[in-house]
Amino acid sequence: MLIIKMNGVGKMKLQNKVAVVTGAASGMGKAIAELYAKEGAKVILADYNLEGAEEVAKEIAARGGTCKAVKADVSLLEDIESMIDTAINEYGTLDILVNNAGIMDGFEPVGEITDEKWDRIFDVNTKGVMRAMRKAINYWLENNKEGVVINTISTGGLNGGHAGVAYGASKHAVVGITKNTAFMYAEKGIRVNGIAPGAVETNIGASMTNISEFGMGRSSLTHKLSPRSGKPEEIAQVALFLASDEASFVNGTVVVVDGGWTSGF
Repeated sequence: MLIIKMNGVGKMKLQNKVAVVTGAASGMGKAIAELYAKEGAKVILADYNLEGAEEVAKEIAARGGTCKAVKADVSLLEDIESMIDTAINEYGTLDILVNNAGIMDGFEPVGEITDEKWDRIFDVNTKGVMRAMRKAINYWLENNKEGVVINTISTGGLNGGHAGVAYGASKHAVVGITKNTAFMYAEKGIRVNGIAPGAVETNIGASMTNISEFGMGRSSLTHKLSPRSGKPEEIAQVALFLASDEASFVNGTVVVVDGGWTSGF
């Protein structure tokens, strides 16, 4: 086994931990999965794009990490439950759940959004998060285990003008899920936090269809204020901190990682 960079306390930050990361085939999910594996975690790479997840798994394994790719459409209950069952069956437990998978709307304001688009956005961005958390938390409660949940939220979950109404509402809902769950289970040793990235170099734009010219025009007014795009690896460093024992007293909060973008409004 290849021993990878040790931290200052003489061991890797996630040594012997088991993590599930959704949306792990690319972007922030890929960066988080790679960093977790580097820091000693056994990682389930869950993604709708199984081929992409398997490529990431090969890269991690080549560097001495332990991981397994699984196909997971987070809008499907059976896929969510299967990915968590796989972690437990493959590696014996679950310690960390990172709900990172998400899709964008087409910047549609409320006057233009269809029921079908609204439901699709919420099935992936909100209901998928709730279902994965429910499955993980019930496992921890039933087995008297502590656990960590990290939800990728977006600055769009804290502000009104970063996307369309469906995306913004779906991410605002995840803020509520995060805070409520953190409070409810705080005495059980279960921590739940969120990360709100600003503009980050990912391929989430590939999920956008039928862009609203009006909505895009309004949202672009706020986007112009962003100082720069972030790297997925910069988000992964925050996800590592929140998953580690260094964040043992951090619970029920949303960490904004946007280079200062939203501090201006």
